[in-house]
Amino acid sequence: MKKSYSTDLSDAEWQCLEADVAAPNKHGWPRIHGNRIILDAIFYVVKCGCPWRLLPRDFPPWETVNLGFRRWRIDGTWERLNTSLRERLRRRLKRYPQPNAGVVDSQSAKTSGVGGEARGYDGGKKVRDRKRHLLVDTEELALKAKVHSAKVPDQDGIKLLLKGVQDHLPRLCHLWVDAGYQGRGKEWAAEALGLSVEVVHRTPKLTTEKIARIWAEEWAKEGRKIDWQRLVPHGGFELLPRRWVAERTFAWLCHNRMMSKDYERLCATSEAFVYAATVRLMVRRLARA
Repeated sequence: MKKSYSTDLSDAEWQCLEADVAAPNKHGWPRIHGNRIILDAIFYVVKCGCPWRLLPRDFPPWETVNLGFRRWRIDGTWERLNTSLRERLRRRLKRYPQPNAGVVDSQSAKTSGVGGEARGYDGGKKVRDRKRHLLVDTEELALKAKVHSAKVPDQDGIKLLLKGVQDHLPRLCHLWVDAGYQGRGKEWAAEALGLSVEVVHRTPKLTTEKIARIWAEEWAKEGRKIDWQRLVPHGGFELLPRRWVAERTFAWLCHNRMMSKDYERLCATSEAFVYAATVRLMVRRLARA
């Protein structure tokens, strides 16, 4: 009897996924393992971050699980699952299934020593080797994911992310981005896709502690007592409008150990793992709703 793990799908969660997962082919030998137990094994790998060969023996052979994950990556099943669950969740929230606004952000991820394609150095984050780009809606649900080399700046990475996006998201008309996309990235999205792009900036630092002390001393000579600390902007975390939406999605993804690094040789495999993590998150929310 198979041991139960916290990553296993419940009956309610499996009902949310069953219709969107391809049924086994009727030709050839009958399959020994069903789609549900293969999904359980894949979600175990995503959560724990273990190699395929180290799957517990309660699951099907690792070759079978890996083959199922690869087949669903090639035929686009992970993206279809992400789209279907997102639209159903948005309906539950009384929103249109297709969003008209989104948030774009990127996350640099270190890679392991297994090698592979698209490796580079991100001079801004001082991180080697890949970058995850996400387009999310205002409900923190992933719309599209793209993995590419970290040496590609955000101004060019947004082109890779949004290429062909209007074929699947026809209502999308507005984006929120950070200052890294200002320039040719923002101009391309506006001219090529006809999107209105709003750059969300951090609060500018008006003065330094040294200058604030000098101002306070000069005002004191005029008989005005002013606390110089009130002139210095507060440091630390700043909650920026809309930008926190994508940041929280990245935080949810990083709850899975497979997302702590990029262990894959192919960028397409990394993207499939991103979709698998978002599918596991959304199916839990949908079943509990």
